[in-house]
Amino acid sequence: MLSTAMLSAQQSILPVKVLLVTAHPDDETLLATTVYKITHELGDIVDQVVITNGEGGYSYSLLSEPIYKLKLTIEAIGREKLPEIRKQELLNAGKILGIRNHYFLDQKDAKYGLDIKEPLDSTWNVGWISIRLQELLAKNKYDYVLTLLPDSLTHAHHKAATILALQAVKDGKEKPVILAVSTSNKGETVKNFFQLDRYPISKVSKGKPEFRVDRTVGFAPLNKLNYKIIVNWVIAEHKSQGSLQNLTNDGDYENFWYFDLNGTAKLEKTKRFFDLLSSKVPD
Repeated sequence: MLSTAMLSAQQSILPVKVLLVTAHPDDETLLATTVYKITHELGDIVDQVVITNGEGGYSYSLLSEPIYKLKLTIEAIGREKLPEIRKQELLNAGKILGIRNHYFLDQKDAKYGLDIKEPLDSTWNVGWISIRLQELLAKNKYDYVLTLLPDSLTHAHHKAATILALQAVKDGKEKPVILAVSTSNKGETVKNFFQLDRYPISKVSKGKPEFRVDRTVGFAPLNKLNYKIIVNWVIAEHKSQGSLQNLTNDGDYENFWYFDLNGTAKLEKTKRFFDLLSSKVPD
């Protein structure tokens, strides 16, 4: 039988396991630096769940039509062909980021909108998604779940994905720390967020992010490199989503919000993880 000291030492060398829960096959761009640092600098594990098949992105595909030799902006063609195209784009991005596994739930990406009722009440198979998320949490025993901040003005699918992830953590036996990301630029005041209306599960009492990862940190000779290069590489893999390319070089910080659902006992552990994350740069 392992002693307490031996068990503690064993746990300290186990890899940290992180699950991203996103709506679309390009949402990982918002936390690309964090994912890269977790996998490449800490040597830990990141998996990703993608809830929709991305077909609704056909409107932004004009510039990629010569690449894929398809008229993707014609809705019928885009909805048929984009799921496989965007899946491959994400797998390419995932290789850059070091993502171990991608889990595709293939729910319909109906349209852009702000009303969370669209995906939750009509388009997605919410019951099955919830079961699948809880299965993954139970099987892989993640330490952290990362999502997108469910701000009222963000895409309904982003909000819905985060609410489902929060519910899965609340309902499941495994209790990883769940955090949400937003991005901001230096000199910019980050808007307060306390909760999404009608969804108290999303409550963040502090109203502001608890942790931050800086994309602008320089390294290598003369600090000629920084993490924005990684983010730009990941954005560039999603060629079918032309408007996404406008985010190239945008966003200096990846801000992480600590949901009340986690309780206060896990806050110090999470702080140590982000302190370690921030202290590392590529060798």
